[in-house]
Amino acid sequence: MVAPGRRRVTIADVASHAQVSVTAVSKVIRNAYGVSPAMRERVRAAIEELGYRPQAAARGMRGRTFTIGLMLPHIRNPFFADIVDGLAEYLQSTDYQAFMIQGGATRKVESRAVDALMDRQVDGIIMVAPLASKARLEEVAREKPTVVLARHERSSYYDTVSDDDEAGAELVVNHLLALGHRRIAHITHQDDSQARPSDLLHNIRAATYERVMREHGLAGEIAVAKSFYHERGGYEGARELLSRSPRPTAIFAGADQAALGALAAVHEAGLAVPADVSVAGYDNTHLAALPCIDLTSVDQDGAVMGGAAGKLLLERIEGRTSAVRFTVTPTLVVRGSTGPTT
Repeated sequence: MVAPGRRRVTIADVASHAQVSVTAVSKVIRNAYGVSPAMRERVRAAIEELGYRPQAAARGMRGRTFTIGLMLPHIRNPFFADIVDGLAEYLQSTDYQAFMIQGGATRKVESRAVDALMDRQVDGIIMVAPLASKARLEEVAREKPTVVLARHERSSYYDTVSDDDEAGAELVVNHLLALGHRRIAHITHQDDSQARPSDLLHNIRAATYERVMREHGLAGEIAVAKSFYHERGGYEGARELLSRSPRPTAIFAGADQAALGALAAVHEAGLAVPADVSVAGYDNTHLAALPCIDLTSVDQDGAVMGGAAGKLLLERIEGRTSAVRFTVTPTLVVRGSTGPTT
C-alpha cells in the first residue's frame, strides 16, 4: 500500500532511475527475450531501490498477470509443503507469484477450484494429484498452460512431473525382504479419480509390491488393505492387517501419512516397532525424520518436483508447446522403524 501523500512509483520512474527506456523496463518485468544480463540487473536494482510494484490488474489487461495457480488436494500432507517450498524457491528469481487453492476430495469440488483459478486470470496452473479425467485436464490445458504432478499419463497438451513410483516401491519391498521378512503387507489408497488406474501412483506402488512378492515366491503372503493416504486411513488399514492370522511382520504404507497411522495401530495393539512389526512409508516428509517417529521412507524430493513444475510452467507460458515429462528418481532412507524379523 502506498503511504498517504506518497506518489506511487511508476514504470517511467524506474526507467529514469536505471537510465534505460520504458520498453526495456517492460521487457525485464515480463521476463522477455532480448534483454542483456547487464540491463536486466540494472533494471532489477532500480525496481528494488524504488520499491516499484507493477499493478497486477494493469498487467492483466495487457494479457499477463504474472500469477500462477497451484491446486493441492488438501494442505494436511507434509509432502505437499515440500512441493510448495520448491515452487516458491524457483519463483523467487522471477516476477511470478503463486496462489494456492484446495482441490478437495471430490471431482466436483476440484472442478470449482480450477474454475476459480481460471476466473482470476492466472497465467498458468499447476495441479497436484488431480482427480479429473485426462480429457478434462487437456480441456484446461488448451486454455491455460498447465503442469500436472503425480499422474503418469502422457499428453501433448500439458507437462507432467512425477516420481518413478515403481522404482520406489521396489526399494521398500526389497529392503524388507533383505531383512528377512516374508509376511509383508501393504496399505494402498482409493479416491474419486477418473484417471486410468495404471496412471495413478498408488496403483503403481501397489502393483509393484505384488509383483516383487510374486517374484520371490511369496504370492501366498500378499496382503493389501485398501484405505486412504492419511493418518486415519493408515490406522484403519493397519488394524485390518494386524487382525489377520498369521499377522504380518512388516507393513509398507504407500505414503508417510498412512505410515503414521499404521505406527499408532501397531503400538495400540501392544506390539513393538520394529521388533514385532516393521513399518515403512513413502515421501520422506520432515516428520519421518523426527526421533520419536524414525520412519524408514522413500524420498521422492518434493522440493525438486515443485521447482521443476514451476520451471516447466513458465516455459509453457513463454510459448513452448512440446510436451515434457520430468521424472524424479527415488531413494530409500532407512531409519529405525524397520529391522530384521525375529
